[in-house]
Amino acid sequence: MQQQAMLESSSGLTTSNQKLCTSYSTCCSILSDVHAVPPVLSASRGFIRQSCDSGLSSPLPSDPFKYLRWHDIEEHDVRGNQLHCPRVREGPSEEELFFRGEEHTLKKRKQVTDTEKWQKKLQENWENCAELNLSFQDLGDLYQVENFHRILQRLIRVEKLWLVDNSLTDLSAIRLPRCRELNVNKNYFTSFRQLPKLPQIQHLSLAENNIMTLSGISDLRHTPLESLILKRNPCEFQESYRQLVFSSLPNLKILDGVPKLPEDCSPPDTSFFPRMCTVL
Repeated sequence: MQQQAMLESSSGLTTSNQKLCTSYSTCCSILSDVHAVPPVLSASRGFIRQSCDSGLSSPLPSDPFKYLRWHDIEEHDVRGNQLHCPRVREGPSEEELFFRGEEHTLKKRKQVTDTEKWQKKLQENWENCAELNLSFQDLGDLYQVENFHRILQRLIRVEKLWLVDNSLTDLSAIRLPRCRELNVNKNYFTSFRQLPKLPQIQHLSLAENNIMTLSGISDLRHTPLESLILKRNPCEFQESYRQLVFSSLPNLKILDGVPKLPEDCSPPDTSFFPRMCTVL
């Protein structure tokens, strides 16, 4: 009897172990489908999932749309002035996509007529934008920069504009008649004369550019500029830097986040400025 009971107990354990093993193998199978082949980051900054069968990478369902701007996607009526941070950079050329091995993204592209191009420009509706963020557009090619300038020229009503980290060097041909706040941090400006025309500017941020001297800052003298940020520019290390800036901009109240101090009001002492000489 005792032996029979032990056999029954052993049989029960075996059945229980079989159930556990079956459950465990099922879970492993499910987990292997979901987690065994994790997505990886491709060279083109897009996530792709490796195929479980062949081991080769396959695109995600949204991959064909990654180089499209919002107005290139069909069946919607969203306009540019309804977006605060749109993608305006055009995607790579067909030749570059073939070189990258991303020709699968071409199936969502089509040739457009001049009428359709004009309709897309109307859909952009940049003329009615009041607040816009066009930062981090990755303008690596000349045609990207030209298209970017085309958009900036249409911003006749924009009041707040962010153009951070776009490798910009010269926007002197651009006029922003209503712009009150402009952020062009982390670009490649070397002079105040390379900035756009800003007759109504109140807050201007130029941090982390390459502005060497304060030459040209007086062009902002007749604007209502109240706040200016020049942090991490070479001109910040110029002698009597704050006094020179405030003497050039009588309406300025804050420089680099610090309000105007009594010592900033005294005229700069030019007698101690280093004199430059030309060595022949």
